[in-house]
Amino acid sequence: MNVTIPQLLPVLDVALLLLRLMVAAVFLTSGYRHLKDPKGRAESIGTSPAFTAVLGAGETLGSLGVATGVLVQPAAIGLILIMLGAIQKKVFVWKTGFWGEKASGWHYDLMLALMSFVILCSAGGRLVIRL
Repeated sequence: MNVTIPQLLPVLDVALLLLRLMVAAVFLTSGYRHLKDPKGRAESIGTSPAFTAVLGAGETLGSLGVATGVLVQPAAIGLILIMLGAIQKKVFVWKTGFWGEKASGWHYDLMLALMSFVILCSAGGRLVIRL
């Protein structure tokens, strides 16, 4: 039996906007931290400072695209790729489990990748800036 609440359908675009803003907030703050201290962040995640700066720029630009809806689908694809890279590192390099130790598992990364996938598939909803 499929039970739906049709009264919620009119707020779907608001829900997608809130999802986009949440994803953007996470990636914007992470990207800022990578750009602010690429050397220190590189040491903590095991990459070069140059790659960390590129990663930070990608997170920052992707977050702006997702938040505003400008090029929302390419932005979402970029964020998905970033998260798949993080999951790959945690699973195969660091041997981290799904929940990890002290909440450092890859469940968080997977959740952000899937949130970005919803944004990709919905084109961000109707509350976007169209070019």
